[in-house]
Amino acid sequence: MIIDRGLEAELVSLKYARPELERRWRVDPALRPPVEGLDFVVIDDRYLTGTRLRLRRMTRSDGWTACKLTKKYETDRPDARPIVTTYLTEAEHGLFAALPAHPMRKRRYRVPIDGRFWSLDLFEGPLASLELVEVEVADEAALAALVPPPWATKEVTHDARYQCGALAQTNALPE
Repeated sequence: MIIDRGLEAELVSLKYARPELERRWRVDPALRPPVEGLDFVVIDDRYLTGTRLRLRRMTRSDGWTACKLTKKYETDRPDARPIVTTYLTEAEHGLFAALPAHPMRKRRYRVPIDGRFWSLDLFEGPLASLELVEVEVADEAALAALVPPPWATKEVTHDARYQCGALAQTNALPE
């Protein structure tokens, strides 16, 4: 029997992954509620070149900071991708930050809608006109039952151009 070592390693690495069940929509900024006064987190991402790894620093409006390294696996289900995350110290973050990467910055607001918090991302830099709203849920039934807020215009969950790693590489809005 011939064993594909790359595939074998991929399957073993999924042992520690959990499915991230989420859906994402574009937002019409003219229709969404104002964000002034809402808590937010500034997210500085670095998508490490040649990998599926994302280095993230999150800084809350009250000064709290956390760093983490995440890998999302590609699957035929963009709404249920396996994900592995580990939290890092500042020193560890600094080591990874020295690697070549595609940076991205956004401000994330927690917006309460129908008893759960949705993430409203307002991008900065070349993607400043882009706003996305997403929500993560615990099970398949909740994922299927999601109803977006009225200010969400187009679901982009299954459009790979709206994955943040792709956006960071192009620094351009999908047409």
